[in-house]
Amino acid sequence: MRPVRVLIVDDSITMRRLIAMVLKRDHDIDVVGEAKDPLEARQAMKALDPDVVTLDVEMPNMNGLDFLDKIMRLRPTPVIMVSNLTAQGTSATIKALEIGAFDCVAKPAMGEANLFPDLAAKVRAAAGARASLRPTPVRPAAITQPRERSGAGAHDNFQPGARLVAIGASTGGVEALITVLSGFPQNCPPTVIAQHMPAGFTRSFAERLNRLSLPRVAEAQDGAPLEVGQIYLAPGGPRHLEIAAAGANGLRCRLRQADPVNGHRPSVDVLFSSIAQVAGPRSVGVLLTGMGRDGAEGLLAMRRQGARTFGQDEASSLIYGMPRAAYEIGAVEKQVPLHRIGAEILRATSLYGEEKCPSPLP
Repeated sequence: MRPVRVLIVDDSITMRRLIAMVLKRDHDIDVVGEAKDPLEARQAMKALDPDVVTLDVEMPNMNGLDFLDKIMRLRPTPVIMVSNLTAQGTSATIKALEIGAFDCVAKPAMGEANLFPDLAAKVRAAAGARASLRPTPVRPAAITQPRERSGAGAHDNFQPGARLVAIGASTGGVEALITVLSGFPQNCPPTVIAQHMPAGFTRSFAERLNRLSLPRVAEAQDGAPLEVGQIYLAPGGPRHLEIAAAGANGLRCRLRQADPVNGHRPSVDVLFSSIAQVAGPRSVGVLLTGMGRDGAEGLLAMRRQGARTFGQDEASSLIYGMPRAAYEIGAVEKQVPLHRIGAEILRATSLYGEEKCPSPLP
């Protein structure tokens, strides 16, 4: 098997050299070229036909977002965004993931010892997804435009029951979550999300989801009570998001500092396992696209305690890794295409149409 061919695009020669140095340590990766801006990169892509492109967000002549859009429409190639942890940089990166970027990594801070710790793994995974890429279609306005939180809607008759919703996602999760949450009513069931994303990016992502969704979306705060119409996104950084009991029947968010689990923090397994303990049959677990197996064991724990559990199907997943791992161990009650997952969640959590849970697993 030939090495993965990578083109590095960044206006900083120092950053290009750092990325190349990290990638060249992996014998399965071959850095075939570098470019200082999209104009050079366009010619390099034609000449070199790379398997994967690493792309800076802020560059001269053409910004990374515009160039990414051209790549995904005209020459679909897996792209990993390499972004500064600034408000402008993180917001642009979230938009890039919506456009079709495979994943993102943060540029290292000054003096940081561990440079791009997961970049090589993401490059290899991106190369594996190249064959499935298709030119990006124009997005429906309902997903790309902010939604009003008042007035008539498609779910005016939705009444939430007693169940909370927990969603886990990784690579491809930005687009998948926007698709799912865009169908949620303003009074959606309390929903908690663990999306694998570097520290600093989750706040911009929560703000983006909040603009596009009828319910309120924000980063989870330690001690925040779970409430109808609220969506809580696990913040990236040194803590895991868990759900804990609060009072007789209440639940709250708990942020706990701990080591990564399955290589991730926040970890989907940590979130799902905590819900299995405190909510069990009062919960719905959903595992979306992503590489690896984070969330599989936690989803199985939820199902054993009587939760409804869904997994994104292979055909609609950018990376059918996490949902596959969960399905193979019996954690997934039902596999569902992405465009139907939101409806399945609402059906399982509606007060009047709530489906009874099948018998819990032994």
